[in-house]
Amino acid sequence: MGRRSIHTPDELRELIIEATTAIVEQAGLEGLSAREIAKRVGYSPGTLYNVFENLDDLLLIIEARLLDELAERLAKADNSEPPAERLRHLVSAYFAFTQERPKLWNLLNEHRMPAGREVPQWYQAKVENLLAPFEGALSPLLTNTDPASQKRHARTLWASVHGMTSLSTADKLSSITAHAGRSLIEDLVSTYLEGLQKHCRAAAAHR
Repeated sequence: MGRRSIHTPDELRELIIEATTAIVEQAGLEGLSAREIAKRVGYSPGTLYNVFENLDDLLLIIEARLLDELAERLAKADNSEPPAERLRHLVSAYFAFTQERPKLWNLLNEHRMPAGREVPQWYQAKVENLLAPFEGALSPLLTNTDPASQKRHARTLWASVHGMTSLSTADKLSSITAHAGRSLIEDLVSTYLEGLQKHCRAAAAHR
């Protein structure tokens, strides 16, 4: 595709992000290359590196936008619901979001930073932001535990849910079980909540 016009740096940046997102959605991370991105935006591959330092930085931005979209979806949960129901709706919304664009969601698990490079703090903050709704729903159910334990419980549940969604979007659940991912996640939440109730009752009995 020939270059149709001269774009401002901000416009070119958005064109590259949109083109890269589309490639990943269609072909996954394995279908991505600087040459393919350049072909879609109508510039030379070298132009990409005038806008982004490397493909890793570009992919981090796409992942961050995906995390922001999910956080916005989770923020719409009804806070007036009983904690257990709120938690179930959060998990259901999380799972539904991941199924909408599975190849793009898989990017979060498939993309690895090069050796010696850490994930930046701003990216980690977006991951932490996803945990806030889980902590908010769980905290009323963990009245007999300290804040550090509440955070640990929220992260345990989130990691379990995230793992199941990743297996589902990677189409690997079928090699483990014939049950659908949604039903497995519903079982997970029910079992986890039951365990929490027993844990809290036992803690209260020993006080």
